[in-house]
Amino acid sequence: MDLLLVLALAAIGVFLLNARQQRRRIALLGQRLRPYQIERLMETLIQGYLRAMGETDAERRTQVLRMLEGNEAQLCEQFERLAADFRHVPAQQARVSLLPVGLPFALQLFPGASFDMREALAIHARGIARSARNDAALAPRDKAFTMTAELLLMQHSCHWFCKSRAVASARVLERHQTPYAQILASVSPETRAEYEKLLRRCE
Repeated sequence: MDLLLVLALAAIGVFLLNARQQRRRIALLGQRLRPYQIERLMETLIQGYLRAMGETDAERRTQVLRMLEGNEAQLCEQFERLAADFRHVPAQQARVSLLPVGLPFALQLFPGASFDMREALAIHARGIARSARNDAALAPRDKAFTMTAELLLMQHSCHWFCKSRAVASARVLERHQTPYAQILASVSPETRAEYEKLLRRCE
């Protein structure tokens, strides 16, 4: 058999296996997200923060941000419940490959090169709650900036779980014009330290 044909068939096989694996992950995360309104609340908050930052009047900006506090509280409560709910996912199903691209059987072939999505969601839950409480006593603009970064990092982790690190980084860059490295640099120091420790422990 022609070598090119063999390689083409192998590539198709890898693609199909990888696509099936990703569909399972998307279904798993979607099932866990279904009872919550996390995506809607995230969109409301990010759009609200952008609107507030566009206000030239400081008093009006503060009013807009205060209007968002109820959404922040709802998101914190719902995301904490999601993180607790995801704890029930079997360990093997919760592993996320550290390889830059998605490959079938990557977790079986390189089990050490992976992190636990259950731990990542717990880190995000703490970071979002910390930002909503404004533990660092940031100015309103800085608080909104940090909260936005916390939300985008959490979204990046969800895309990474469903697809791959490369796809996750490409999606946040396309949708929010923000590179992954900039998002990680913009979250709270506590979140960044916990997140980087999680990834380093698995490398």
